[in-house]
Amino acid sequence: MYSLNKPDDFIPAMVEFLGDQQYRVHYLRQPFIREPDFGVTSVNYSFAELLARAEALVLP
Repeated sequence: MYSLNKPDDFIPAMVEFLGDQQYRVHYLRQPFIREPDFGVTSVNYSFAELLARAEALVLP
């Protein structure tokens, strides 16, 4: 869970496919709120909720 300690180094990209070979890329800064509990093997997120929090990537 290195990404929890250095969130600016890990910015996941989400790709939304729109059809007709079109797509839109969204970037989600700090996607994780907390570390998962010990022994967790799967965590599921709502794509719509993540998409609502996503933004365009601005490089320095």
